[in-house]
Amino acid sequence: MLNDKSVMVVMPAYRAAKTLESTWRAIPHDVVDHVLLVDDASDDDTVAEARRLGIPVLLHRSNRGYGGNQKTCYGAALERKADIVVMLHPDYQYEPRLVTAMAGMIASGVYDMVLGSRILGGGALKGGMPAWKYLANRLLTAFQNLMLGAKLSEYHTGFRAYSREMLQAIDWQANSDNFVFDNQFLAQAISRGYRLGEISVPTKYFPEASSINFARSLRYGLGVTGISLLGLLSRLGLYRHRLFRHVPLV
Repeated sequence: MLNDKSVMVVMPAYRAAKTLESTWRAIPHDVVDHVLLVDDASDDDTVAEARRLGIPVLLHRSNRGYGGNQKTCYGAALERKADIVVMLHPDYQYEPRLVTAMAGMIASGVYDMVLGSRILGGGALKGGMPAWKYLANRLLTAFQNLMLGAKLSEYHTGFRAYSREMLQAIDWQANSDNFVFDNQFLAQAISRGYRLGEISVPTKYFPEASSINFARSLRYGLGVTGISLLGLLSRLGLYRHRLFRHVPLV
């Protein structure tokens, strides 16, 4: 609880058995009121490990994708009346102890959404981010800032915090079930003028940490490019895609 606002951590999980305990132990449980793991039909011991640790679990009987997993996470958080929802990957790549800082930025009433940036502070490459991923991150981020009219340090982090009001207002249920879900959500938030904050978050890259391969990264990059162009068309009043249907044409 922060400023009388309940804090819930949701963990979209897939094959996280080896890293789940480390992530769970590092969560600031003195601040976090509820934790929920949503398992996307993992074929390892993720669910058994979660239950051993006493983590509440929702289980997908078939794989719904990264975006589909998040839809279950946020729907469950809203049902549980959480005021602040923090998405934390259970692969221990992001620093769980910073949940307090991210949730606090929303509890203060200053921000609606907070991103844990791997770029701020210059720790991405030091943490082991592959050079090609770093370069792609910087190029895509520069392109998206130009198209969407924002000034974020990165768009591709998987460590995010949201206010309840924001989750209730944005139509994230209509977004992709794949990795591009995150980017669609962020483009929607920018287009609606939500207050976005960033915080420097150290990350670790190691074999057990989740990561998409080059082919899937390429498809993701093409999806991001398309979303950004749609955002530009909406800003210019030329075309309003369903992602931006709440934004009036000028």
